[in-house]
Amino acid sequence: MKKSLLLLLCLALVATACGGSSEETVEEPVATEEVETLEAPATTAAPTLDKIVFGFVPSAEQAELLDNIQPMMKVLTDGLGIEVEGFVTSDYSGLLVAMGSGQADVGAFATLGYVTAMEAFPRRFEAIAKSVRYGSGSYHGTFWTTDASICDSPPVIGAFENINGVPTLVTGSETTPPDVKALQVGWGFGDSGLIPEVRDGVTTSPGLACEADLSVMLGEEVLFVEEGSTSGYLYPSLQLKKAGIDYTSDITQRFAGSHDGVIAGLYNGDAKFGVTYDDARRTLRKTNADVGEKVIAFAITEEIPNDVIAVRTDLPEDIKQQIYDILAEYIATEEGRAIMDEIYGWTDLVPAENSEFDVVREAAEEFGLYDD
Repeated sequence: MKKSLLLLLCLALVATACGGSSEETVEEPVATEEVETLEAPATTAAPTLDKIVFGFVPSAEQAELLDNIQPMMKVLTDGLGIEVEGFVTSDYSGLLVAMGSGQADVGAFATLGYVTAMEAFPRRFEAIAKSVRYGSGSYHGTFWTTDASICDSPPVIGAFENINGVPTLVTGSETTPPDVKALQVGWGFGDSGLIPEVRDGVTTSPGLACEADLSVMLGEEVLFVEEGSTSGYLYPSLQLKKAGIDYTSDITQRFAGSHDGVIAGLYNGDAKFGVTYDDARRTLRKTNADVGEKVIAFAITEEIPNDVIAVRTDLPEDIKQQIYDILAEYIATEEGRAIMDEIYGWTDLVPAENSEFDVVREAAEEFGLYDD
């Protein structure tokens, strides 16, 4: 029987998904037996609204991310008049456990994680917002290397963008960022737009990129995020498959567990190839200002719908709307944009509907993630 993603997400609902303390993290789900879908818990009582629990998946170390989300939790608490507690799961499936078992009310999902949640717990989730990154409602996975010798020509300051469906290297300079939608390492916001980023007197190196064929990874170790990551596993694997590369046997898969874990692994020499979302090098720029020149982009995937904020469908409609309104207003402020950029690289929110993610479900089904 073919291994499926849902097998990995079968779980014991008695596991502690979240609790009273904001310092707790969701425990990993326990695989038990293969099932087609996971039924909702028998309890159907309306949620108690003396507290709302908001879950996040790792984009950085759990403790750091937990600190970063606290200002947003305070804004939601003040706006709703109800305590909003944030927590960070250990991985993507942990958030599915928490929301599917009724132990969390709101979640910030990566795209595939959300589609899997809807597959596992039908009718339990509802998308209320989709993230926007620098004007774009989609993103892509990026292939990285630390070995410049694989490049067709020397790396340059630049980044990849899908232009008319074709991955294209867009160049920049020391003073001008590449004209792409995703914010690149080495650049920050100034009064007149993007400017070179300087932290504590140290200039962050702008990101380097080069063109290379995916076949350079044949026989090599490749760092992925985890099997539940859209940009850090599913789409890159599909890209390899389309290029005639067996992502299970032509390369050696390794999983770092997070996007910053992949970048850190590359930077530290654990492997010379990896994949993450867009320019995840930004997660390491505070401590390693040269990450942009040491970790080099050499290809991207097809476009992926952006992350989603989802709520439990049984939350009151007015609460759902208030959550969206408060978050949209917050991210429009200077503080909110800085916080959300730090957490996930979000720069805006727009309303979302479940139907928008059908394309990702179709890709997952084509990939065999939900096969028996």
